[in-house]
Amino acid sequence: MKRMLTTLFALGNAAVAWSQSADSLPAPGFRLSGSADVYYKYNLNNNYTDNKTSFTNSHNSFELGMVSLKVEHGFKKGSIVADVGFGKRAGDFSYNDVPAPSTGLSMAIKQLFVSYQLTEKIKLSLGSYATHVGYELVDAYLNRNYSMSYMFSYGPFFHTGVKADITLTSSLSAMVGVFNPTDLKSVTLNSHKYIGAQLGFAPAETPVKLYLNYLEGKDTLGVQNHQADVVATYQVNKVLGLGYNGTYSTYLDTRTSKEERSNVSWWGSALYVNCDFTDKFGLTVRGEYFSDKDGLKVFGAVPAGGDVIAGTLSFSYKAGNLTIIPEFRLDKASADIFTRSGGSPSRITSNVLLAAVYHF
Repeated sequence: MKRMLTTLFALGNAAVAWSQSADSLPAPGFRLSGSADVYYKYNLNNNYTDNKTSFTNSHNSFELGMVSLKVEHGFKKGSIVADVGFGKRAGDFSYNDVPAPSTGLSMAIKQLFVSYQLTEKIKLSLGSYATHVGYELVDAYLNRNYSMSYMFSYGPFFHTGVKADITLTSSLSAMVGVFNPTDLKSVTLNSHKYIGAQLGFAPAETPVKLYLNYLEGKDTLGVQNHQADVVATYQVNKVLGLGYNGTYSTYLDTRTSKEERSNVSWWGSALYVNCDFTDKFGLTVRGEYFSDKDGLKVFGAVPAGGDVIAGTLSFSYKAGNLTIIPEFRLDKASADIFTRSGGSPSRITSNVLLAAVYHF
């Protein structure tokens, strides 16, 4: 009997020890989130082609934006992020993925990457992820304005490759990566690679955040690109917050002889003024200047190039996870790139928009 009790006691201790060991293991982390957005837009030139930025190319029409689902899972040192989107906005975001039986579903993939926590301060990620360049993001609920800036629309959308996120100090972070050419999930021709980097300063004890971003590489046609970008935010107080984005991008066609080569460029600058008067009601004013003197982007049909100034006023009313966004926008260009309903050219276009955005 004594031997039996001793054995049972030993087994009990072993069971307790095993239970404590199992309880001490990190539990797998799982998170599901999503969003959806719809909108109505009326162009005061009565022309849907007047839109020169992303995602809102419509006039006098109710439109479906995008429905998104994002799954995140992590266990021990490994993790995965799978972020898919369906709708016109998602299609515009993945514009290089031509719909076909073999590739059509890839248009729905906004982000898909697997990560490994190499050390406490270094995380490696392999896959496709939203760009580190710029202030605005593809998901409507993450932006204060519903319509997009010129800098977002003509900068990179996403990158596919490998990157390392590095924690330098409690305030300083860095990222360096090697990617396919911009906005390509797959490359079959002239598979040159891009280099991307970011240096972030975001101390927890201050309201200031600063990010310096860089991207350079040669695309599938042999055009060398360099882009430098800065994003800064400052939360003045509970009501007022400021944001700034500035970017400069150059291109050099390496297919021409060295004697004929010349750099061409575009650049932009935008200021965001965010006011939250209550938990439910706020507004954002975005003022942007976009210079395209070499006709690379907006002014491709204008021999002398040009520039555009855009002002956007967006109100926001929050009811739980739902946000209603009434918006007014005015764009003024240095050349006649817009068109009135009768067909006459114009340097000015304006839009009235109402959007509804939900996220969970």
